[in-house]
Amino acid sequence: MADTHLPKRARELPGELWDAIDTADVVVHAGDWVDERLLDDCERRARSLVGVWGNNDHGALRDRLPEVARVEIEGVAFGVVHETGSAKGREARCSARFPDLDVLVFGHSHIPWDTRTSTGLRLLNPGSPTDRRRQPSCTYMTLRVSAGDVTDVVLHAVAR
Repeated sequence: MADTHLPKRARELPGELWDAIDTADVVVHAGDWVDERLLDDCERRARSLVGVWGNNDHGALRDRLPEVARVEIEGVAFGVVHETGSAKGREARCSARFPDLDVLVFGHSHIPWDTRTSTGLRLLNPGSPTDRRRQPSCTYMTLRVSAGDVTDVVLHAVAR
């Protein structure tokens, strides 16, 4: 997930996203939490949490979270960052900045994204579960990782 903007855009996360958090092996948040209580709740409920701060996160959130996070899961090198710049040139920029990653999860735009760069880096943006902006629905993303492979990438539209 990314760009939750609590409590500005919604009072809480959708129930279906909390269900996904409760059952996931690893939960990723690509920034713009806004409310430190959400970080506390995610740390309590998630088996494992990887998160970064976004441009709307300040104070304790920046103290507690890195700007960029890296984690290896089942042989896949993941990175998480909030902002990657404009869509134009994103693939080349991210490939140059993160040559050691297999997957980069990012946020900021609230626009879901799933592409692969010329170097093989997969770029994933789960959109926002609370602020759809110009999208047809609010979203979050799930995927499976096993034996060095990422499969079953699913963009979930949040029921409202």
